[in-house]
Amino acid sequence: MLWGAFLAAHVLVAWLGWVLPSQPMGDVVLVYQPWSSAALGGHDIVGITEDWVYPQLALAPMLLAQLLAVPFVVAFGKLGAYLIGWALLVTLCDALGFATLVRRGGTRRRRIAGWFWTAALVLLGPIAMYRIDAITVPLAVAGGLWLAQHPRTGTVLLTIGAWVKIWPGALALAAVAAGRRAWRVLATAASVSISIVVLLLLLGAGEHVFGFLTAQTGRGLQIEAVAATPFLWQAVFGAARIEYSHDILTFQIAAPGADAVSSALAVLMIVVVAGVLVLGVLRARAGAAWQRLLPPLALALVTGLMVTNKVGSPQFHSWLIAPVVLWFVFDRARAQTAAVLVLVLCVLTFTIYPLTYDALLRADALPVLLLSVRNLLLVVLLIHAARGIPRAPVAPVIATR
Repeated sequence: MLWGAFLAAHVLVAWLGWVLPSQPMGDVVLVYQPWSSAALGGHDIVGITEDWVYPQLALAPMLLAQLLAVPFVVAFGKLGAYLIGWALLVTLCDALGFATLVRRGGTRRRRIAGWFWTAALVLLGPIAMYRIDAITVPLAVAGGLWLAQHPRTGTVLLTIGAWVKIWPGALALAAVAAGRRAWRVLATAASVSISIVVLLLLLGAGEHVFGFLTAQTGRGLQIEAVAATPFLWQAVFGAARIEYSHDILTFQIAAPGADAVSSALAVLMIVVVAGVLVLGVLRARAGAAWQRLLPPLALALVTGLMVTNKVGSPQFHSWLIAPVVLWFVFDRARAQTAAVLVLVLCVLTFTIYPLTYDALLRADALPVLLLSVRNLLLVVLLIHAARGIPRAPVAPVIATR
């Protein structure tokens, strides 16, 4: 029944991407398909011949989707076939991660985590599938789970995920801070990253190897970012504007003080991440079991990255799924509040994008109110996760099988 629900959820969400407003699958056909087509043509290979907003391994699933699209080209055309290929690829990746979670003979807590993942997918809507972030969620889930029995394997998966979209690296950092064979995790992550960098250099990436770290430094404050909330209310009353950036392909705030806030967020992010890591290290040294410490620590790091980000893309909320899945598996008794908060965040995010996004771009009061509540709740989740770090119990660890 659980597997049936999980697969049915993917069919439903994939279909919604075709029929809902605001083109929730737009990035797939407007940027992923052209990027991968250009790479297959042997010219303009993003991340190799030019700087790119994503780490270079993000191109791999975009190329795989081209392969999966081939049988559907005649019936649906190139773009339609690519959408189907992408949806199939995400479903396959999720199925592999899900199999790791709810393996045969898995415990009740693993099944509950599986139901949570299924619910989060449906409630978040098509943005949960039609973005590159969708590829990293199963990598983060599987990598986090593998940390328990095979930390090297888990670290490899998390590091690969970080070279697709940076955020899974937060789970590896959480494992280090929580005391899960820290030096082994660090050495594995470093060796995998060095191997990837060497391969990229051999492919001719040269100065573009770390372009993803600087490609977005000049962007402004995106309208969905937490810090943009006050400026959105100014826009409601005509004191600020929402403008489209053709360079970054996103909507940003144009208002006095917005650029200063955007610049300050980089420093704030470092402070928040460092503070969370210090809390984790202190609790680990106090004797907290790493399985109990890892989930709130990972969730606090991921949520901290979201709250202090000048980008507030709706797909970021898919990042929250993996830490809560791990919380159910490693410490189910303390996972419920975080799970409820994440599910509500998914509902609100779906309501904003794509359902009321056009009205948000007009700065109508209702979607701005929904977004404000969503952003406030995200801060609440950060506080809840951070409070869970010093409360992680020093107790015998229950089996995770």
